[in-house]
Amino acid sequence: MSIRHGLLALLERGQMYGYQLRASFEESTGSTWPLNIGQVYTTLARLERDGLVRSLPESEAGQRPYEITDAGRADLTLWFATPVSRTDRPRDELAIKLALALTTPGVDVRSVVQTQRAATIRTLQELTRLKYASDRPEDLPWRLVLDAMVFQAEAEVRWLDHCESSLVRHRPTPPGAPGSAGSAAPEGTVPRTDEGARR
Repeated sequence: MSIRHGLLALLERGQMYGYQLRASFEESTGSTWPLNIGQVYTTLARLERDGLVRSLPESEAGQRPYEITDAGRADLTLWFATPVSRTDRPRDELAIKLALALTTPGVDVRSVVQTQRAATIRTLQELTRLKYASDRPEDLPWRLVLDAMVFQAEAEVRWLDHCESSLVRHRPTPPGAPGSAGSAAPEGTVPRTDEGARR
């Protein structure tokens, strides 16, 4: 989710100024996505430049409210109607970290996995505690956000368990040995796969 569309969705409720938008954004996401006020005003400036919101005259308190435009509503409607693609999401830093740990000399990969697993379980416990802290109907939006985070943490723990069991079975090929990156098969031959070796 982009901050841009989050602010458009909030402005669809009615006019708001920057600090109201930040508070409403964090409330809607159960404070799982904290924003600083600079992000809010930078995004509002871009939205106004693109004609998706307009700023209104300052109030007596010196606060400038914003409202969504028809173009902003059209953009928001399109966003809600478009599924989120996997390619739109950030790269998985943990998967990349473990892949690099496997190929970096001197790194204890099992320790990396176990440290991450312990941290993820702590996060899962905290998310579960927050989930059951309130059952008011008005809390449903942020409980759904928490549910998504719980499911992601559970999936991460299962994946880390899989990584740990894969490491137990993993036997690194010594450099220069057949099948290693440093050795090539004789010209005109096809390297044997593990499956072929078992036949």
